[in-house]
Amino acid sequence: MSKENVQAASTPPPMRPGGFGGAHRRGPVVKPKNFKGTLKRLWAYFGEERKMLSVIFIFIVVDSALMLLAPFLIGKAIDAMSSQGGKVDFSFLEVMIVILIAVYVIDSLLTFLQGWLMAGVSQRIVKRLRDALFKKLQRLPVSFFDARSHGELMSRLSNDVDNVSNTISQSTTQLMSGLVIITGSLILMLFISPLLTLASLITVPLVFLLTRTIAKRTSVFFKDQQIQLGKLNGHIEETISGIEIVKAFNHEGKVIEEFELVNTKLREVGLKAQIWSGFLMPIMNVINNLGFAVVAVVGGILAVKSIITIGAIASFITYSRQFVRPLNDLANIFNILQSGVAGAERVFEIIDEQEEPLDHPQAIRLENPSGHVVFENVSFGYRPDVPILKNVSFEADIGSSTALVGPTGAGKTTIVNLLTRFYDVTGGRILLDGHDIREYTRDSLRRCFGFVLQDTYLFSGTIKENIKYGNAQATDDEVERAAMMANADTFIKRLPNQYETVLTENGGNLSQGQRQLLAIARVILAKPALLILDEATSSIDTRTELHIQEALLSLMENRTSFIIAHRLNTIQGADTIMVIDHGEIIENGNHEELMSRKGKYYSMFYNQFKNVEADLE
Repeated sequence: MSKENVQAASTPPPMRPGGFGGAHRRGPVVKPKNFKGTLKRLWAYFGEERKMLSVIFIFIVVDSALMLLAPFLIGKAIDAMSSQGGKVDFSFLEVMIVILIAVYVIDSLLTFLQGWLMAGVSQRIVKRLRDALFKKLQRLPVSFFDARSHGELMSRLSNDVDNVSNTISQSTTQLMSGLVIITGSLILMLFISPLLTLASLITVPLVFLLTRTIAKRTSVFFKDQQIQLGKLNGHIEETISGIEIVKAFNHEGKVIEEFELVNTKLREVGLKAQIWSGFLMPIMNVINNLGFAVVAVVGGILAVKSIITIGAIASFITYSRQFVRPLNDLANIFNILQSGVAGAERVFEIIDEQEEPLDHPQAIRLENPSGHVVFENVSFGYRPDVPILKNVSFEADIGSSTALVGPTGAGKTTIVNLLTRFYDVTGGRILLDGHDIREYTRDSLRRCFGFVLQDTYLFSGTIKENIKYGNAQATDDEVERAAMMANADTFIKRLPNQYETVLTENGGNLSQGQRQLLAIARVILAKPALLILDEATSSIDTRTELHIQEALLSLMENRTSFIIAHRLNTIQGADTIMVIDHGEIIENGNHEELMSRKGKYYSMFYNQFKNVEADLE
């Protein structure tokens, strides 16, 4: 496929024009969104799950109440062993032990239920988020994909969404239970001893200061880590997709070097993120132990003065642990949130991308198109300062064949991209059957085109499924007839499973020529009103090309066809040949007319024919 953006410019274009092919470009690093704003948007995806969250919250409240009851029972049990002048009240102690066992058993059951229900909630939420992202990708214009690495987009759809999933499943229940436990523990601590409570709260400001300091660092590093991971995935995807080219040009060392640079950057950023987040828990433990030491000293003094019992001190220490532990958990949760929000931000960046403009409210469906095409003073540029087409005008009659020839970057593929509305014109208009193509709905417009491209793409699945991509309602007999017309039936019948043969990604287990034959069969089955052939036989051997040309001539009969070709011998029979150079039509006519003028087309044909003769000699 020719790339129409090979234009001289001081800076690279923001996208790779040409629509059907071209090198990938990584998009720029965008500024992260507001943390609270991202969480608010994420909350909107909870939707119907909020009812289930209410049920989970009830379980958490009951579970937290049991956990708050346990220290009280332990304190009473300890006091029972030191009551009645040093004698143990065994009957009361037995009751306390039985109740404690019941409390812990019920707590285990409720914890299991919380985890089970929350797992379902998180997966359903993430499914909706993943659905929204994938549907968004289908609605984005071709220019969006032209400007970004496919691997980087895959990273957002997989890694970033997984980060959001982990954040929801790990953080939600811990956050809710932590808030309940903190509140309940603080109330009971104040009930037992306001003085001990004041002593234990000395460490709380240190906890918040530490959390805030580390969170500022980790938020930046986790965001950077996701960006670098996207770049790494993009590099891997491009290298694997183009592994034959890498090996053919002996670039293994270069791609390894590039991989190591990106991988090293990811390691450095990931190391910083993990180190800073790893600082949190050890320092928190030191602060907590300091708080327990203060409580022990103050509690001991109060116990000696008989102001408080030993059992009450034991209960208080347990409550203080329960009070501090959620603070630790909340600090850890905040680190998880940094990673999850970083992933959510990157997902929302895609969701916020501008979609293809909506069809006009009065847009009509294109029914039974005849194929009369008119370009009226069409101008277009992928960038405002780099025009590709300049006031191009021509007419293609119903059932005619129009060949587009010219040097790479002249504007041939751009004409096709505009005709199919992969891009919209910036000047002039394109008419199809007397109407501006912008007056038609996009889906009905594109449905009337059949494409056979130079870079064939096949999907994972059987050969029959790939051919039926052109017409899902086609019968098996129609599929076979289409394959026979494309001369693909012969090699298909030689395969072990014939039409049920499963293809790997992009038909990797077939030759390039066989993949091209299947693509042609797919278009034949679709029976479109207009055809776009972009070097459709470039990967076919000479013998097979003769059969394909016959099939294409039969397919093109009574259909308006546009043929992009560099091999001029393949388009000599076209009704009209347009020579395009620097975005302008410099010659126009059939083969005989253009040859008689001895202009640009004559020169191109002569040079190409001369090269063929030289090769034969």
